[in-house]
Amino acid sequence: MRDRVIEQYEQFINPGLARLLRVMGLAQVEDEARGSRVRDTDGTTYLDCVGGYGAYSFGHRNQRILEAVSAQLHRMPLASKVLLSKPMADLAEKLAQLTPGDLRYSFFCNSGAEAVEAALKLARLSTGRKKIVAAIGGFHGKTFGALSASGKDTYREPFQPLLDGFLHVPFGDAELLRQRVDAETAAVILEPVQGEAGVILPPPGYLQQVRAICDASGALFIADEVQTGLGRTGKRFAVEHDGVVPDILVLAKALGGGVMPIGAVVARPELYEQYAAAPLLHTSTFGGNPLACAAANAALDVLVSEKLEEQAAWKGEYLLTKLRGLQERYPGTIQEVRGIGLLIGLEFTSDALGGLILSEMIAGGVLTAFALNNLSVTRIEPPLVIEQHEIDQVVQVLEAALQSGVQQLQIS
Repeated sequence: MRDRVIEQYEQFINPGLARLLRVMGLAQVEDEARGSRVRDTDGTTYLDCVGGYGAYSFGHRNQRILEAVSAQLHRMPLASKVLLSKPMADLAEKLAQLTPGDLRYSFFCNSGAEAVEAALKLARLSTGRKKIVAAIGGFHGKTFGALSASGKDTYREPFQPLLDGFLHVPFGDAELLRQRVDAETAAVILEPVQGEAGVILPPPGYLQQVRAICDASGALFIADEVQTGLGRTGKRFAVEHDGVVPDILVLAKALGGGVMPIGAVVARPELYEQYAAAPLLHTSTFGGNPLACAAANAALDVLVSEKLEEQAAWKGEYLLTKLRGLQERYPGTIQEVRGIGLLIGLEFTSDALGGLILSEMIAGGVLTAFALNNLSVTRIEPPLVIEQHEIDQVVQVLEAALQSGVQQLQIS
């Protein structure tokens, strides 16, 4: 089966992607998953430390979420779009209750990039301004608006010209941000932790400074929590580490419970005044469909009842301590271990070593991946429900990979 599927990728999907997967040792065909584990068609089981880039916070095939989606599937999978939807109304109310501060109104779509698009449009509409300030290294998606906000030239250049009015500043530099945000700025859009840049944490108090800069200029603060939201960093939302309430919060990935795709924008009520007069200015045919909302409602219930943010906090600290121990035992291999909760990046001393360790870990039964904007960083982003003995297994596989990688580099 494996040869047939890779041939289909080469002929009908993306031959470049097929070659990349071969090189990375990822040409196996996934077949089944549950909890923190994925099994391929050859019967090999892997610990998932990619987690759908944050989509599987609740694990694969979480039983409570599956049951909620199954019940909705047999009742009404998609919406009529002209009558009221109780699953969507319930989800909007839950998000208003769980999100920080006075965030209240929700718009639902199908992905993080779509949610970013909606957030950017809402910012321009509600302020009457056009300028958007984002961060170098940030990642917000690959549609035109989201890509315009993203700060990686590799993905931007082939599609120029992108949207006008976007400006990028270094992440974490509050003074330079203050200089760039002015009376023409509609919004500042940032990830509280830059995931695809290599798990870059902001300086202490940085988000509070961003909030103050936006307040002083009348600009809005858009917090892109597509990857960090819903417990990933040890808080329900990463902005809570700094005690900050954004004007617009963007969610996706984990919101679907690892079962359905869904994105959401949650905003302060006053930003919706323009939509009150023209409620159909921004819509989505499949956004907020009953199946996706059933998954999200169940996911939020699991988040609260199982206190997953608390699990992410202690498990993340446990894993970080173990990883830093490996860094000390194998000098010259891992340049830095950084992270918060269960969003962790391992920066290796060279791209070659990082690629070698990545391949060795996959061969050892642990799925990892590069950070999209920084190939020297390997992410460790498992489901929040990962067990402690599974964390120990990840560390053991990494240590074996480090031993093998060091030996191979010495021989070469």
